[in-house]
Amino acid sequence: MSIKEITGQFLIDGMSCASCVATIEKAIQNIDSVSGSVNFATKKATITYNPDVVSVNEIAKKISKTGYEATPVEVEQTKQAIDHQKEKQDSKIHTLKVKTIFSMSFSIPLMLIAMGPSFGLVLPNWVVQYNAWIQWALTTPVILIGYQFFTKGFMSVLKHKRANMDTLVGLGVGAAYLYSLVASVLTHSSHLYYETAAFLIAFILLGRWLEAIAKGKTSAAIKSLMGLQAKTAIVVRDGEQKEISIDDVIVGDHILVKPGQKIPVDGRIVEGKSAVDESMVTGESMPVDKNKDAQVIGGTVNKSGSFTYEATRIGSDTMLSQIIKLVENAQGSKAPIQKMADTIAAYFVPIVLLVAVVSFGLWLAAGQSFAFSLTIFISVLIIACPCALGLATPTAVMVGTGIAAKKGILIKSAEALQTAHGIDAIIFDKTGTLTKGKPSVTDILSVSSSDNELLQISASLDAHSEHSLAEAIVQAAKSRSLSFIPCNDFDSITGQGVKGRIKNQLHYQGKRRLMGSLGISIEPLSKKAEAIESQGKTVVFVSTETTLLGGIAIADTVKENSSEAINDLKDKGMDIYMLTGDNEKTAQAIANQCGIQHVFANVLPSEKADKVQSLQTKGLKVAMVGDGINDAPALAQADIGIAMGAGTDIAMESADMVLIKDDLRDVVSAIDISGFTMRKIKQNLFWAFVYNALGIPVAAGILYPVSGFLLNPMIAGAAMAFSSVSVLGNTLLMNKYDK
Repeated sequence: MSIKEITGQFLIDGMSCASCVATIEKAIQNIDSVSGSVNFATKKATITYNPDVVSVNEIAKKISKTGYEATPVEVEQTKQAIDHQKEKQDSKIHTLKVKTIFSMSFSIPLMLIAMGPSFGLVLPNWVVQYNAWIQWALTTPVILIGYQFFTKGFMSVLKHKRANMDTLVGLGVGAAYLYSLVASVLTHSSHLYYETAAFLIAFILLGRWLEAIAKGKTSAAIKSLMGLQAKTAIVVRDGEQKEISIDDVIVGDHILVKPGQKIPVDGRIVEGKSAVDESMVTGESMPVDKNKDAQVIGGTVNKSGSFTYEATRIGSDTMLSQIIKLVENAQGSKAPIQKMADTIAAYFVPIVLLVAVVSFGLWLAAGQSFAFSLTIFISVLIIACPCALGLATPTAVMVGTGIAAKKGILIKSAEALQTAHGIDAIIFDKTGTLTKGKPSVTDILSVSSSDNELLQISASLDAHSEHSLAEAIVQAAKSRSLSFIPCNDFDSITGQGVKGRIKNQLHYQGKRRLMGSLGISIEPLSKKAEAIESQGKTVVFVSTETTLLGGIAIADTVKENSSEAINDLKDKGMDIYMLTGDNEKTAQAIANQCGIQHVFANVLPSEKADKVQSLQTKGLKVAMVGDGINDAPALAQADIGIAMGAGTDIAMESADMVLIKDDLRDVVSAIDISGFTMRKIKQNLFWAFVYNALGIPVAAGILYPVSGFLLNPMIAGAAMAFSSVSVLGNTLLMNKYDK
């Protein structure tokens, strides 16, 4: 890419299949100094262009000439822009919902009238007398509400010389409707196919409605990320404190942060100290102590203490803004989506139309009547109607996602359901995913007193502390129903621990350094403490002014079912990785407990998506399992993003799947359900293709010279219906899934 070239994105409205993507990409390639690709899943085109040669508006106009609306996406999206996109998506979903309900309300009574008598339903005399016109009256509103299938489908062929799924639907519906109308007017035949035309439109609209709902989460994810940003900042200018909008903060400003407040932008502490909860950005479960010169991150939360810091990065340069950008880039990149049905449609439609026209011409040239030849023509089109093809995938997806939902697994798109079974490698975030996400007491090392006595003293001291390790000890004491001893003269010893007077005796609690400064030997616990620390745990020591009382080990513990889930996935031949911002020692200790061999440690938030991509470049299909905001870019970058149900909203919205029960064994279940569903989809498509492969030649009259058999439109309609029933029947068998 040259220095002058820049990359931008366009929202594309009106796409219905992969053929539409090919049409737009062809138009993009024909613009001078422009290259790019179109992502059907996100409805976005990512385009690289030279602004000295062509403008954004000119590119949008060129794309719009293909019949699809192109809208430039601002580089820095505002909340208002995100809201506008969401409103537009919500409006589209509502429109599809209304159209689906409308078409179904006409199609269901139409089916009863058309098919009911075959199953013993007795119709009123006036319905029998005006049967054809009642069917016409019920079908026509459905045809009108589905007009876009005809306009877009046929315009794609006429204007762009390319057939798409709308073309296929338009041909099938049009043939069935027009034949039935001609039969109603000229022949008064009872062989009508109005219900075929109406139900096909109703089913396709239902599928597009469900698809629109699944794809409506992109802007919500970005909006959730933006919601983490502080709205105001207290700046110190000319010796005075002023509360200003975060947009007015400039680099070099001194910002005051009080306890409980969000840190507005990135910076460096110049005065004061505190503990900062960075879990939303770094994934680290324990608040981090911050002193002078320490770096702080915008969007994180100040837990205790006040401090003043200098703003070093603002606006789009902050770490949170970079995470937002990473999510946008990952979501806007072109995914390996399923193109088979659309690719087939691109070739299938012109072939079917050619067969119909050639058959019509050959029979007419052979001396057959116009009516005979027209019957052949319509039979070919009706038997080629894409009911079975249209039902094969969406019905299986609906049942598959239903099975998953019953097991507490939310699968947000058909793409995710399709991709999951082909995963080669799975990356697990550590904090909150493999582990419980908060510190707890794991070991109590008493020297002279009982474990409960040591814990009681420690908790009595920590009841006055705001540190996360102190909270873990207090909770451990409460879980054992231990009472708290009054503590006087409590004081925090910066960076080392705490002290307080219990039962008229001064007690200390803290790290090795504190014990050393007091001249207290930890030799009685030295070997045990080292062994525990090698497992990634933190040990705090408790003493009087002269005597060591013991030590307490604290760690973020592994969830009960993590190891079982990892072993099941390894049995499936998958490569398992752990990803964490923790140091190598802590990371390896957790990995060993879970049975994970591959570890990515010391990973920054901006590097997580890169780790996913590094495996993808090796040709692996990668799943990412996480729960934190810092996991969002990696979840979006992965072929499949899986979020824990107890995680943050942004992680769940960026992911393709959500495990409601917060149980890692459901990752295994999701993959199993994906494989089962894909087997059913392939079976459905096989039967649909076999039906067309055998049915079209018969409809074209290949058997007539030999046996005199001619497939009339009624039999063609019945054959088409049978193919749909067989596909639906195979799909319904999925409900017997019991893994």
